[in-house]
Amino acid sequence: MASIRTPKIIAVLAALRPIQWTKNLGIFASIIINGKLFQVDLLINTVIGFITFCLLSSSSYLINDLVDLDKDRLHPVKKFRPLASGAITKVESIILAISLLGSGLFSAYIINPGFFGLAIFFILLQYSYSFLFKKKALLDILGIALFFIIRAYAGEVATGYHLPVWLMLSVIFLSLFIASGKRRSELVSTGKVTRQALQGYSKNLLNFYTSIFAVSTLLSYAMFTFFEESIIFDGIIHDWLLDNAIWAINRKWFMITLFPVIFGIMRYGQIIFEMQEGERPEKVMATDLPLLFSLTLWGMLMITIIYVI
Repeated sequence: MASIRTPKIIAVLAALRPIQWTKNLGIFASIIINGKLFQVDLLINTVIGFITFCLLSSSSYLINDLVDLDKDRLHPVKKFRPLASGAITKVESIILAISLLGSGLFSAYIINPGFFGLAIFFILLQYSYSFLFKKKALLDILGIALFFIIRAYAGEVATGYHLPVWLMLSVIFLSLFIASGKRRSELVSTGKVTRQALQGYSKNLLNFYTSIFAVSTLLSYAMFTFFEESIIFDGIIHDWLLDNAIWAINRKWFMITLFPVIFGIMRYGQIIFEMQEGERPEKVMATDLPLLFSLTLWGMLMITIIYVI
């Protein structure tokens, strides 16, 4: 019996696309940037919010796979997805999608009414994307980017703390950069057969989109590091700094985080234009060592600046 059930369980887990849950980590941006990561009530709300978006995202992935079933069977990689390969049935996918939707909306309601409303908007937009927007050039890229933006904004709704304007602009442009690179990689690797929206793009157009959004991301983040208020030192080494390195007070320390961001954008551009592997950004970000290094270094610098010094 175990040998029969195990493949089904694995197939169901694969259909939920847990690797894509990393996209929902953006909800933690607000609580981290505002120095409230260790405030228990806000952290609990943020964690519940993260779980909510994981549930809702997986529900939308199942619906998306149902809509794209015939197209996925023609795709060299997507044909191995659980639904396209026949590992799970259409009925099982629908039941699972409805269950995840109900669970996600319930957990959203626990946080606050505003978050519940945002969750409803998010899932309606996800379903609309699966049935309509992803079939239209430009709207598909804007839709992908909007999902990232909503996740970042959800952190604000869950905690009541806002992201700096320039940082939010960085999120917007980075989302558009990733989405454009995704479509470019798809166009290069599979042509225009497997996705209707690709009919409206050319390689040169997507090169233009990818390049301009990469530059916009760097400029916006540079503005964040320059215009963001200096950190008020009250971390665990504050007293030591006062006695031994008072010159460090009132410096724009966020500017040093610009270097791993520059490297990360350069590396992701290399992945898109030279390696042709931008089709699955969540996989790239989880497996590419240079990119992981830049993300880790950026995270460590931000945590150190906000919470340690």
